[in-house]
Amino acid sequence: MYKEGDELQDDCGSREEWTLLFWTSLAVIVPVIITLWCSAQRSKRKTHMKDFFRKSKHGWHYTDLFNKPTYCCVCSQHILQGAFCDCCGVCADEQCLRRADRSLLCKEIMAPCSPGRAMEHRWVRGNVPLASYCAMCKQQCGTQPKLCDFRCVWCQNTVHDDCMDSLTDADQCELGEFHNLIIPPHYLYHVNKLRRRNPEEYSKLASSCGSGWTPVLVLANTRSGNNMGEALLGEFRTVLNPVQVFDLSELTPSKALQLCTLLPPGSVRVLVCGGDGTVGWVLDAIDTMKLKGQDQFMPRVTILPLGTGNDLSNTLGWGAGYAGEIPVEQVLRNILDAEVVKMDRWKVQVASKGLYFRKPKVLSMNNYFSVGPDALMALNFHTHREKTPSFFSSRIINKTVYFLYGTKDCLVQECKDLDKRIELELDGERVALPSLEGIIVCNIGYWGGGCRLWEGMGDEPCPPTRLDDGLLEVVGVFGSFHCAQIQVKMANPVRLGQAHTVRLVLKSSKMPMQVDGEPWAQGPCIITITHKTQALMLYHSTEQTDDDDDESSGSESESPVPHDSPRPLGPASARA
Repeated sequence: MYKEGDELQDDCGSREEWTLLFWTSLAVIVPVIITLWCSAQRSKRKTHMKDFFRKSKHGWHYTDLFNKPTYCCVCSQHILQGAFCDCCGVCADEQCLRRADRSLLCKEIMAPCSPGRAMEHRWVRGNVPLASYCAMCKQQCGTQPKLCDFRCVWCQNTVHDDCMDSLTDADQCELGEFHNLIIPPHYLYHVNKLRRRNPEEYSKLASSCGSGWTPVLVLANTRSGNNMGEALLGEFRTVLNPVQVFDLSELTPSKALQLCTLLPPGSVRVLVCGGDGTVGWVLDAIDTMKLKGQDQFMPRVTILPLGTGNDLSNTLGWGAGYAGEIPVEQVLRNILDAEVVKMDRWKVQVASKGLYFRKPKVLSMNNYFSVGPDALMALNFHTHREKTPSFFSSRIINKTVYFLYGTKDCLVQECKDLDKRIELELDGERVALPSLEGIIVCNIGYWGGGCRLWEGMGDEPCPPTRLDDGLLEVVGVFGSFHCAQIQVKMANPVRLGQAHTVRLVLKSSKMPMQVDGEPWAQGPCIITITHKTQALMLYHSTEQTDDDDDESSGSESESPVPHDSPRPLGPASARA
């Protein structure tokens, strides 16, 4: 009897264990299955949406959360999750997305317009910018918690629903504040209709766009600096014609700049959103235009600095870095006020010793060439960024990594005794070198993320640097610690001289080298730096804040121009 009771108890215990095991397994497996199913559906939906966006005429961008109260342009309902077009500003939730794509037109990059007539407004209802005012009654728009009021996608004017009836046929679209920078749709339409495509025909068509028409092309590198490029592309597409805005991850500068050949000669300005490397890439593409005989179409280049160093941007007055502190509208205003200047560009020829049958490596230089500790830091940084690019997405992280590599080199001193391994010639004359670890050859006034290298500190006299004088400044450094001291203005570099031609001979071993932040390890070689050409750049000479304007009380005042500022070109020189 006891035996039967024990067996019954064991059966109950075993059944409870199996039941517990079953529900435990179910509690683990079911969430996993649901998670995998949701992930598969999300991936499927993402692929489907990507294919839909690729075929659409709108510039759709999907978002899980809008950063301000947003209403669907189709059903007028408040939306948190949906898509918006960065060209025309149309917003829609997922259910209304296809309907919005069919029924709501986007900006037309090319459209007919009768000669002598202005464009008609292209209105989009709702989601007007914050703090916008009605063009008719001058009262604030978009204050009601619903889909209301209208915005023109070209001139950016906003109008109340009730004021739309007050608009007359005379109220035509004049393209707004930036009409001198926008390529009107009717211009491209008439260019496409031309049988003979030559500069004279373009100049005749340009007369309908106004006397001060200087269209701007925006070329953005979405991988530079803080990865702001993609957001900037959308903001510029909103203000300009979308055909003027290019993503350099999808199209090379050479292809993007072909639009210059459809515009009046000498009228185009190019805004490069990226680091110094991106600027060099664009300037090389402009040199290619020269080789094709398209000199007359060469644009003037300006910079919106997104990279880590941005020394060229600093030299030209555009700042050491952009993090969205000013709106794109102010960026465009600065371009309108900028002056045209010339900048020397240089050819760096690297001929490896012992490899007589190999063609020498030829590079273009805008900023500086260096061999030694700063090139070693750039090489280490570049190597690790190639391995884990997602880690190097912040300018602060990038500068921290540079600091760590510099600290390491202070202890290891991989570049010591450089003076025994290298020979330096300036304009054919041999220069005796002290005990150095690095040599830097500069074309611009700034180096190392904002340090004025040649002028240095103190009252020690030295010839001023210029962008257009055909001279290079050559200095030496004693190591990574010396570089750090120079950057914080606690020491001066060793000034080795100025020259039109620089020649370096690396006699033995490998050394790190860089040109404009592009590093590599180089064995014994002969490096020759000679003048290549001059590029037309835009120089931003003044930077006024609201406080400055208040202090001036309406009187004009100019900020002092640094020594390395090139002379602005006159109208005749600018056309050269």
